[in-house]
Amino acid sequence: MASEPDEVDRKILRAVQTHGKVSAQELADITGHGSPATCWRRLKSLEEAGLVSGYQAVVDRRKLGFHVCAFVHITIERQYKSVIQKIEKKILERPEVLDCYMTTGDSDFTLRVIARDIDDYEKFIQNFLFELPGVSHVRSNIALREVKQSNRVPV
Repeated sequence: MASEPDEVDRKILRAVQTHGKVSAQELADITGHGSPATCWRRLKSLEEAGLVSGYQAVVDRRKLGFHVCAFVHITIERQYKSVIQKIEKKILERPEVLDCYMTTGDSDFTLRVIARDIDDYEKFIQNFLFELPGVSHVRSNIALREVKQSNRVPV
């Protein structure tokens, strides 16, 4: 895709963010634009351009027994490249870490972590976070209620 997405592309992007992987006919019906074949070609072009990188189901973590959601702020002693790489590698291996961002401000990393209960979360902190190289401070904020949670980009 050589240029900015036009309004039809934006409708397609909104549709797949809301409805996930849909058939060409459904995409044409939802967007109200063009034939199924045209919509499908445009979606494939958006995928090839990297604007759509995959499709996922939305899973309810609570129904799977993950009742704790924590935002974890990690500060490291010194920002050596090798230390940062080791921390990132270890974090990538942990399935309970849903998101990880290297950040500016008071902490170097911010994570979104889920756990079955507070005891499970404490084990994660003690047996994993405190064992990461160079970690000097860990601060947690436990979510009381999800007001909004989304991966949708406003297009």
